[in-house]
Amino acid sequence: MKFNLILSVLIVVMLSAMDLSAQNPNESKHSQTPVKPDTTLTRPQKSVTSGTVTVEGKRIDYKAVAGTLVLKNKKEEPTCSMFYVAYFKSGESNPANRPVTFIYNGGPGSASVWLHLGAWGPKRVDAADTARTSAPYSLVNNDYSLLDASDLVFIDAPGTGYSQLIGKDKGGVGDPKDFYGIDQDGHAFASFITQFLTTFSRWNSPKYLFGESYGTFRSAVVAYYLGENHGIDLNGVIMLSQILNYDNVSGMAALNPGNEIAHQLVLPSMTATAWYHHKLPNQPEKLEPLLRKVEDFALGDFASALSKGVTIDSATFNQTAEKLHEYTGLPVDYIKKANLRVTGPGFEKNLLAKEDKVTGRLDTRFSGYMVDPLSKRPAFDPMDKAISGIYIATANTYLHSTLKFRKDVPYQPFGDGIGRKWDSRHQAPGSGRKIFPNVMPDLARAMIYNPKMKVMLNMGYFDLATPYFEGVYEMRHLPMPAALQKNISYHYYMSGHMVYLHIPSLKELHDNTAKFIQDTH
Repeated sequence: MKFNLILSVLIVVMLSAMDLSAQNPNESKHSQTPVKPDTTLTRPQKSVTSGTVTVEGKRIDYKAVAGTLVLKNKKEEPTCSMFYVAYFKSGESNPANRPVTFIYNGGPGSASVWLHLGAWGPKRVDAADTARTSAPYSLVNNDYSLLDASDLVFIDAPGTGYSQLIGKDKGGVGDPKDFYGIDQDGHAFASFITQFLTTFSRWNSPKYLFGESYGTFRSAVVAYYLGENHGIDLNGVIMLSQILNYDNVSGMAALNPGNEIAHQLVLPSMTATAWYHHKLPNQPEKLEPLLRKVEDFALGDFASALSKGVTIDSATFNQTAEKLHEYTGLPVDYIKKANLRVTGPGFEKNLLAKEDKVTGRLDTRFSGYMVDPLSKRPAFDPMDKAISGIYIATANTYLHSTLKFRKDVPYQPFGDGIGRKWDSRHQAPGSGRKIFPNVMPDLARAMIYNPKMKVMLNMGYFDLATPYFEGVYEMRHLPMPAALQKNISYHYYMSGHMVYLHIPSLKELHDNTAKFIQDTH
């Protein structure tokens, strides 16, 4: 085997040498000639179309603009071409004063296709709730588009969708390190929003941010940057499946020993999941009264037990294990082996183990067959595999055929390697240096500086990626005067991370969000 490998390497080297010797002697001279960069990305692009949507029985005519805005550095050199799709309601007597909502997904490294074609755009994917939908796929009228309450701007993060960095080969100076990080990303979005308001004469519009998942993390940073650096006051920040402090993520708890809060905050979502799959030893008819009990236990007796560490007595240990069995449906022996600290991935792997299945992570209503019964965590997320195909296919079809934008290259729902390049350090307001990824101070500072700004928190019960109780806990612990807590509203849904996959929840989400916008301007 080793001989064959060496022989293969020698053959490759010899062939390479032969190829080089056969080159035109003038080729090296030609290779010295500078290649003129393709500067297409340095200029804003735009495709304008029109359409009609019916929202809860009311017809709305709109103009759609699919295009790019070019970000520049302090030297006015182009760095990034950021793609957006904007929908403007037609026939408004004073369009410059109509609310405008800036919408994006998370990741980091995700484009906005999910919120665009799943929640708020005029067209919505026609997908089964918790099962895979097969091609050919279709888009349908979105009865719950948010266009009835606000003009909409869907933004793709740098390196995703059709947003591209403008490097030297494209006539710019864009560099991944200037965009792929918490603070860098926040500055890019704040700059885009500022430029959009100027380009489309929307400075006097009531302004909103709508972020999902890491998009909520981004919103905290952007809300602070807009006010502090750009003089832009927001009317509201709308959060969907919130994460503001990475210490609270259950999936990372095993890598962060001594921090027990993640185990406490994920517990109610485990209860909700076990209830949905009928795995609780005492299955109640209604979920929410049970969740209130579990929340109290999580911050009470459970917190007390975990805080004892190795000094916990056997009676308390056993009682806590029995209670966790009651609230999760997992075997007592497994809970004890986990030392009372069941992680999200461990729960996903074991709840349906007798059926050789795993639950989803983003939406635990979904389930799929195990890849490796002996592994400690699922090999994939059944929800992700169930929906990715339909969203990616319909996004390309819709953008190319309906919005008439970029038929030459496919739309990129996920950025290539952005997560591996991501700078997770963050410089919070008042901090002299970049430290850990916690943006609770940013949101708090934005709310203190602008006490008229309201915040809306939306959470699905069946979400183990950003558990609903984690969002509640973070909001209750924002470093700001207690009087500002009245500016936060909470909404819960019988769905998962992408609440809008469950159509009854999408209707609730629409009605709650539309009312929030109406009440805050």
